[in-house]
Amino acid sequence: MAWNVRHTRPVVSAREVPEQLPEGLQRYLAGAHAALAQPFKGITADGTAVRGLFPMAPTGVSTDPITGAASAFVGALSSGHREQVSFPLDGDAWRQWSNIHPRLLRHGVMLDQLTDAQRTQAMTLLRACLSESGFTTARDVMKLNHFIGEVTGRWDEYGEWVYWMSVMGTPGEGPWGWQLDGHHLIVNCVVVGDQVVMTPMFMGSEPVHADGGTYAGTRVFADEEAKGIALMRALDPAQQAKATLGQDLPVELFTAAFRDNFEMTYEGIRYGDLASDQKDGLLDLLGVYVGRIRPGHAEIRMDEVRRHLESTWFAWRGGADAASVFYYRIHSPVILVEFDHQRGIALDNDQPSRDHIHTVVRTPNGNDYGKDLLRQHYERFRH
Repeated sequence: MAWNVRHTRPVVSAREVPEQLPEGLQRYLAGAHAALAQPFKGITADGTAVRGLFPMAPTGVSTDPITGAASAFVGALSSGHREQVSFPLDGDAWRQWSNIHPRLLRHGVMLDQLTDAQRTQAMTLLRACLSESGFTTARDVMKLNHFIGEVTGRWDEYGEWVYWMSVMGTPGEGPWGWQLDGHHLIVNCVVVGDQVVMTPMFMGSEPVHADGGTYAGTRVFADEEAKGIALMRALDPAQQAKATLGQDLPVELFTAAFRDNFEMTYEGIRYGDLASDQKDGLLDLLGVYVGRIRPGHAEIRMDEVRRHLESTWFAWRGGADAASVFYYRIHSPVILVEFDHQRGIALDNDQPSRDHIHTVVRTPNGNDYGKDLLRQHYERFRH
């Protein structure tokens, strides 16, 4: 198909820090700095994080493959890039990610500046932390970031390797972690013993499929979209009314970048008010997102989610027809999933469309970036 590109938007580089930002991005950056100045407490229902939800406990699932991949990646870098990629575990870099493409607060080393061999090591680290489906989705987001470059010709803004890697702490020496940050793709991984936390995890794309170019046939978020609307359509009219919060879609996910302390009340329909087949549908949808994590740790995460199903809510915005655009979320004390059809940024559509999707997975009550596990670790093992 012929894509209608938005030509009125100014070009803002993703590769270099812009000398002058448009007014809208100036406001965005000011808001980011204001949010980052606030101490982290996590996403909560009322401003107070519930304690005791994330105990330190052995999982029996080795994290050696992750540690080995990270050590190999760092070891493959030049001394200059090694310095660029390294950050303290308890520093502020974790929270400085952004899903938009302009280079505002990027940190670490840009993959586009590395050799093929070094990028392969970076992707080996990514693969070590994700399932096959999770890794495929992440790489397809990057490929579609190349495709939108082909569609628009704006290579200052887009590209397959315009993503930044950072390593926090030292792999294998106590708790540590790493982050991949760039347009429509943010993966965080924190390793505490053999426990792993992989939120926030933001994945999106505009468009969500490539009908030509280098990566023709690439498609993302088909399951997230199809299983979401299937669950909503499986509800009876009374249940749909209870789940629906409104018809208007949010301009952005409520817990996207710089929303680490967002207060979100439980809304919609509770898991306990669903019929058996509807409960299965909700679990199937949750499984798509949890299933992005590496085998073993995904099952541990899903067990954690199952323990709180009676406190899990499903909420919806928009229509429920086969061609409708919509927003949904699944919200419990230990997981928050958001999905949203977005307006055009690179493409010229002022209304939400199925060609632009954002998703995010969070761990509420203070364990994004593994913060609650790290708090317990430092209380137990004084540093």
